[in-house]
Amino acid sequence: MKNPTLEGLFHETLRDIYYAERRILKTLPKMMRAAQSEDLKAAFEKHRGETEVQIERLAQIFEIIGKRPQAKTCPAIDGIIDEGEEVMESFKGAPALDAGLVAAAQAVEHYEMARYGTLRAWAACLGMTDAEQLLMQTLQEEEATDEALTQLADTSVNEAALDKAA
Repeated sequence: MKNPTLEGLFHETLRDIYYAERRILKTLPKMMRAAQSEDLKAAFEKHRGETEVQIERLAQIFEIIGKRPQAKTCPAIDGIIDEGEEVMESFKGAPALDAGLVAAAQAVEHYEMARYGTLRAWAACLGMTDAEQLLMQTLQEEEATDEALTQLADTSVNEAALDKAA
């Protein structure tokens, strides 16, 4: 690492989540098409719009730290998304597909929450108030998306998979 400081670590992690968000943005349309539940399709569509805004926020943070927005390959998100794509292939048309899609989406959300929570804390330590606020806003959106997916799973998706499987 060129800059083995907290600032350097912040920048490298910012590059990581920038890559992750862009990869997620490319994957969400596939998930929308694969979903059987209209509510799940709508949830993915809503998150696609949020992800576009989150990428713009990340670009603002790069500007705040005087760096150009540049992604760094993130093997963790690649693996999580690959697992989700495997669910789409393996369960295509099956009763449990939507339950698997929710699980895959929540794995993505949990990764994002971990990254944004860490970046927000580091921004606070580094005195980057504007970046901290932007990161907190995104973290709150990710938490809300996770909660919405849980509600969807608990109120319809899991039960529908069970009913159809019986």
